[in-house]
Amino acid sequence: MRILYYDWDEFNGEDCRDAMNRLGYLVDVIKTRLPDGKIRSSACDDLEQRLKRAEDGVRVYDAVFSFDFFPEVSVVCQKYNVPYVSWIFDCPHYPLCSDALANSVNRIHIFDRALWTELKEKGFGTVYHTPLAVNAERMKESGYDLSGVIVGTEYSRSPVAGSVEVEQRLPCTDPCNAPVSLSHTEPEYIHDVSFIGNLYDNEFNFYDQADFPEGIRSYLGDVFEAQQQIFGADVISDERVISEDIMEVLRHQINFEDTGKFNIDYNEVILDILRKKITVLERRKILEELGRRFNAVVYTTPDAKEIPGVTMLGTADYMDRMPKIFHNSRININITMRCIHSGIPLRVMDVLAAGGFLLTSYTPEIEEQFVDGKELAIARTPEEMIEKTAYYLDHEEERKQIAINGQRKVFEKFAYTKMLPEIFGKNNRN
Repeated sequence: MRILYYDWDEFNGEDCRDAMNRLGYLVDVIKTRLPDGKIRSSACDDLEQRLKRAEDGVRVYDAVFSFDFFPEVSVVCQKYNVPYVSWIFDCPHYPLCSDALANSVNRIHIFDRALWTELKEKGFGTVYHTPLAVNAERMKESGYDLSGVIVGTEYSRSPVAGSVEVEQRLPCTDPCNAPVSLSHTEPEYIHDVSFIGNLYDNEFNFYDQADFPEGIRSYLGDVFEAQQQIFGADVISDERVISEDIMEVLRHQINFEDTGKFNIDYNEVILDILRKKITVLERRKILEELGRRFNAVVYTTPDAKEIPGVTMLGTADYMDRMPKIFHNSRININITMRCIHSGIPLRVMDVLAAGGFLLTSYTPEIEEQFVDGKELAIARTPEEMIEKTAYYLDHEEERKQIAINGQRKVFEKFAYTKMLPEIFGKNNRN
């Protein structure tokens, strides 16, 4: 199989291409970004030139592949009748509102079942529900494999080489810059509680930029507080909560540039803005409480506002530092973004693949695919997240066994080398 990979410098692209190569696929790459990070305007022209090519009258590529959906790619693929396979990991992802979604060459794989169901009900027949994946082989080769570990023996996981007891209150003390040791010795954890992710308190927090009437802002504050009390439920999508009258005020205060490219329901965009604001509030609130009670660190963007009691350690790159942190933290926290209604965020898969113990907020699909208390830990409320953090910090052996089980599940069920043949198998059947 020969794949033309549309590369936009997505963080997990290298892992996916590595798995494609291991599977024996021939992979050619179109780079969409210049070295300075800007979009290369000729990328679609390059795509068209490649799809024009034929060898002995047969098209060169079996499919074009990208993470996330690019309407302009779909249009070119439709022109040359080449299947376009896209795997969506962003949510929301507004390019799915493009007219190009109806193109017959599309094979769109969506990690969030609620979104997939919505599109199916609208009549789109080339969308599939497909959870996200990890590069299990890279994790094993990098020393993160726990398959030979027996809890209660001398060894429990591969520590960071040369790591020592870390005083978490010291700013920017980050032993994750050290290489991972492949020797099996007693673990030397670098963090008790870790969170890696965006706090969204920057220029992309559009809610704070709007000038709402005080009564509306006060009401929304109450709604946000109520929504934070339970994970996995979307209170604000109820029209009794955000009525048409309130929506009209919000539409008046939040201005959108309608480019005409997409058929966007701007009421849904406003709800997504509110969901992101709720995510901002609950992540900070939960992390502040974790910092008050435990040694907690956050890896996030440098422009993020400080959280009292929490050590802020900047960003962690996906390929190197991130799995080290997951592997060598006693507890990894996932607080799912509220725009994800049912799906399993990639962060969940990444933590488990690195052999880390994960405590995550509830979503329906996490509960369906993983056993709570056996392969990871699920919290249904912020209070339960704090309680389970305390519990698992005090129950070392139980926590280690859960990490082993969780990694085994991800390696067996959600490895790229398992899922890519299934994805391209659907391509062939269509």
